[in-house]
Amino acid sequence: MDEQKKTYYIDVGTGIISRSASGTTWSYKIQASDEEITQLRELFNQNYSTEWKNFFRAHVPYVQYHYDRENDDYDGTIQQVYGMLYNLGDEEAKTHIESMNILPKQT
Repeated sequence: MDEQKKTYYIDVGTGIISRSASGTTWSYKIQASDEEITQLRELFNQNYSTEWKNFFRAHVPYVQYHYDRENDDYDGTIQQVYGMLYNLGDEEAKTHIESMNILPKQT
């Protein structure tokens, strides 16, 4: 049985997932099931945790960003977030994410 999808408004920078368009600032409008929103929330939580680790590590600059394997976690999570937003988003969201060139090219 397909779970009914609801409209959500997403702000990636703050990690906000809202059902109301007027309550917060948002960047992406998506249609998602409860399970998909749970997955997106987990990605936002993982991203938040990685940001804190990176903040503390930035105060001991021993490896440049592009050589630091820890950043692969952050970059991969961001790509997963945008991948979900692309798949669940409206046409405006898809167009904007495509213009960012953040997702791997589909072959």
